[in-house]
Amino acid sequence: MAAATIHSSETQACPARSLGNTEQNWCRAVASGTGITVLALQMATPPPQIAASLADILQRLQTRHPLLAAKLHYNRATKAFSFLQTPAPPPHAVKLHDAPTTARILGAAAADSSPLQAVLEHELNTNSWSHPGSFPCSGAEVLHVAVYAATAAPGSIVALRFHTSVCDRATAVSVLRELMEMVGGSGTEKGISNEGEGKMGIESLIPAGKAKKTLWAHGLDTLGYSVNSLRLTNLTFQNTKMPRRSEVVKLQIASKHSALILEGCKSRGIKVCGVLAAAAIIAANSTKLRTSDTKKYGVVTLTDCRGVLQPPLSPRHYGFYHSAILNIHKVKVAENVWDLAKTCYTDFADYKKCNKHFSDMADLNFLMSKAIDNPALTASSSLRTSLVTVFEDPVMDDSLEMQRSIGAEDFVGCASVHGVGPSLAIFDTIRDGRLDCTCVYPAPLHSREQMSELVERMSKVLINGVTHI
Repeated sequence: MAAATIHSSETQACPARSLGNTEQNWCRAVASGTGITVLALQMATPPPQIAASLADILQRLQTRHPLLAAKLHYNRATKAFSFLQTPAPPPHAVKLHDAPTTARILGAAAADSSPLQAVLEHELNTNSWSHPGSFPCSGAEVLHVAVYAATAAPGSIVALRFHTSVCDRATAVSVLRELMEMVGGSGTEKGISNEGEGKMGIESLIPAGKAKKTLWAHGLDTLGYSVNSLRLTNLTFQNTKMPRRSEVVKLQIASKHSALILEGCKSRGIKVCGVLAAAAIIAANSTKLRTSDTKKYGVVTLTDCRGVLQPPLSPRHYGFYHSAILNIHKVKVAENVWDLAKTCYTDFADYKKCNKHFSDMADLNFLMSKAIDNPALTASSSLRTSLVTVFEDPVMDDSLEMQRSIGAEDFVGCASVHGVGPSLAIFDTIRDGRLDCTCVYPAPLHSREQMSELVERMSKVLINGVTHI
């Protein structure tokens, strides 16, 4: 048998909670292929052994965080989504993939992909939420878990696939840490503040006055975003007709160069997101034939709002509480990476000081939904909204010792972007002193060769920026 299933105990669903506008928008985006969040871990433990303990750990995790035990319900009459909350963990399946099944998945991946990356890409393109009209009355799970048998070793790969409406990057980081704590036997219910988790969307927690904007201002900003998006420079599209999927390339910088990059950011009063955005723009601009012209590139920066909501939420409060800021940058040939990085970060920071991550939330959600409904509104019907998406802050991974203690050999996490979104989404982590980025792109809109070359150019821009000052 190719796959088996292990279930936890049953429960009944409680009354539904309507989703906020951002959560509703993610339901629309996930159905189109953007916003499937995946955590994948390479484990030294054999599949049967890890699956047996995983079912119990998941039940404990869902008891601690009821949002992960919720189910999505789609109302055909109102065309709206809601969460069906549960008083205790519902039946949850851990899907077991045997060695032959895993081998077929690995065989379909790119030749240079590691088993971990191959499983990650497979999960990013396994969409359990692609047809809202097909949701059963009982609702759809927001979390799916699978264990893959390693083909050349006794180990396994564990994959957790989340609906992004319940899992932004901060949530994914917290899930990973809590899972490792539980596997290592140090997990505890104490010290975790998640009161009211899943009860309200981000819009209901914005401090009074922060999202205030007149109807006229909403109209002007929406029009401005729409017109400017039509003038953005895009990467060359390889294939706009074929069905799309998300693929991954890695950007990894050696420790000595990573240290110089971090120091360069610190000395200039900027964050890593600024220099990553600048490197992506310069790398993309270098592929244009007419490089003497001024180009306009869109950069979306995602910021975690938990600390500034009312009331403030802890990092371990699960859900989607990120907001986006879109900046457009004019670029000419021979841009200096640090000058552009300063501009990218300063423009973002200025917008954030003006609370545009709150006041423009409705406008950007509206435009995103319109793009999903009307692909022709975007260049070549590509559904590309920007060149690159970055996060305000990198993930600081200090769990290497914990990983080794539980037999975790490697891990990776990111979200899909092949529906509506950027040409390149950068999920950056500082791991063991190295800048380690998982870069996700829509294929075959962009080819693996094209994006590997782009990321290689980015790497050279970053390294040259700290070695030729």
